[in-house]
Amino acid sequence: MSGLVLKLGPHERVLINGAVVENGDKRSRLAIMTPNANILRLRDAIHPEEVNTPVRRVCYIAQLVLSGDAEIGLARMQLLRGIEQLSQVLTDPDSRALLTQATASVIEDQHYQALKALRALLPREERLLAAAGRA
Repeated sequence: MSGLVLKLGPHERVLINGAVVENGDKRSRLAIMTPNANILRLRDAIHPEEVNTPVRRVCYIAQLVLSGDAEIGLARMQLLRGIEQLSQVLTDPDSRALLTQATASVIEDQHYQALKALRALLPREERLLAAAGRA
């Protein structure tokens, strides 16, 4: 079996190409056979009121593309601009690698992969903001 396999818990919701799908009472597996389908687990979604940091803002733009709520061309420009701004602050090698991966994913219209790379920056950003708050 090829394609993406989603393992869903009971009553877990997932957004697939703009449609919310809710699992039933038992754990299940779904095979997504359509290449480049836009998929977002709603438990992983960033809600609008949580968009309060630079990394979260860029993640949210990628998420809007996946949900079908953003025009791809405009979102691409916003994502690339946001990633560039983050690269001016997050200069350690691991962050740079994630930002490079996110950029390549955006250019290739692989928005889930871009979101995945950007979400990996959230713990780093949280530590930096906490350290700045103590200073």
